[in-house]
Amino acid sequence: MLRDRYTTDKLFEEIVQLVPQMDPILAKIDGYLDDERIFCLIKADLCKRCPKTLQTGRDSTPVEVILRMLVVKRLYRYSYEETEKYVRDSLVLRQFCRVYLHSVPDDTTLIRWARLIRPPTLQELNGWISQMAVKEKVSSGRKLRTDGTVVETNIHPPSDNRLLADSVRVLARTVQRVHSKLGQVTAEGQEKLAEISRRAKRMARQIGETLRKRTEQAKERGGKAYRDLVELTQQTVEEAQQALTLLQQQTDQAAQRLTRTLQTFIPRAEQVIDQTIRRVFQEERVPAQQKIVSLFEAHSDIIVRGKETRPVEYGHKVWLNEIDGGIVSHYRVLEGNPADAKQWIPSLQAHQDQFAAPPVQASGDRGLYSASNEKAAYALGVQRVILPTGGYRSQRRKELEHQDWFVQGRKWHAGVEGRISVLKRAHGLGRCLNHGSTGFEQWVGWGIIAANLAVMGRA
Repeated sequence: MLRDRYTTDKLFEEIVQLVPQMDPILAKIDGYLDDERIFCLIKADLCKRCPKTLQTGRDSTPVEVILRMLVVKRLYRYSYEETEKYVRDSLVLRQFCRVYLHSVPDDTTLIRWARLIRPPTLQELNGWISQMAVKEKVSSGRKLRTDGTVVETNIHPPSDNRLLADSVRVLARTVQRVHSKLGQVTAEGQEKLAEISRRAKRMARQIGETLRKRTEQAKERGGKAYRDLVELTQQTVEEAQQALTLLQQQTDQAAQRLTRTLQTFIPRAEQVIDQTIRRVFQEERVPAQQKIVSLFEAHSDIIVRGKETRPVEYGHKVWLNEIDGGIVSHYRVLEGNPADAKQWIPSLQAHQDQFAAPPVQASGDRGLYSASNEKAAYALGVQRVILPTGGYRSQRRKELEHQDWFVQGRKWHAGVEGRISVLKRAHGLGRCLNHGSTGFEQWVGWGIIAANLAVMGRA
């Protein structure tokens, strides 16, 4: 049964008097998390774990403890294991997380509860925190600067030979488990599947070493090795499809898990084979939208932003709205690599919906400028629109962009790069360590929530 809170522990309160007081920043955050709206929002998701979570079953970890431990995790960039360890060993964190002298939930328990909190819930939670920042005068909500960044997924740089080897490894391993489940496992069969995986790995490494020489002879040898690896992968896919047919007669949970694994990875392996044939043998330029760059994080996009240090990134573009005071009031994970100019009006509308008024000042970089975007901002009620133009500027445009309010607005807008840097360095938005598209959105949401709470704690 889902519990709300632990009752206050008087013995713990007496013990806490003997240790140093809570850090002022953490103490402020502690007060902000007492808001009943935040508590109810998280509870609404956690109570959906089972049909009768609120009525029956043994007592669960309290909602308040789960919320605060997840905040601690992203506030200090802990892993789930480290969160459990440091909360268990610290009286201050026990007090902050409202654990008192009770047992601290282990990392696997925390992971299961964290998965229940939906990305839209985190969006709403961040919106309430932004409104709280305005109420507490951390921000006025009258100035808006908007920009995008890329959060990478946790994958190695993709190549078709590695993806083919990964396909063979995953499918062969799953087929082996299917045979074991059905009682069809033999020592000879196990060794055959293990050898297939080893061969695929050797062939992928050989392809990489051969093509690194960039000669015609190396290209010819690499093409032959690619054909062998593609054939091996196709054979493995066929075996996996036969195993899937056998599994469909089973109804137990273990069989259903194996079925889901095969249903997930067989189409991905087929896509890898298809893109390899098109790219290597037919010498076709495969569009980024039709490529798969990871078997395990198949949702990852290929993003080219023209940056010299990172010409290609793999993950998702995340668009941020930051209001004065350093609060990220709104964020959204974008699909593909859309043009920046398309994000200007949605950003203004998100601010309007959140604060029931347009910003007095709104700014973006050159990539957001267009005459229609500038006109739309003024039509929404923005008084100062700061969108510098690129390339040729008329004399009238030069005079506008040299006015004091425009120059000051551009200087203020430059601070959004610093905010993005803090999100990446201090709150984990450089690389997502969660799995799946939902996990990606959860990772981004918790990182931004933790960053906003840290700003409010320092204010």
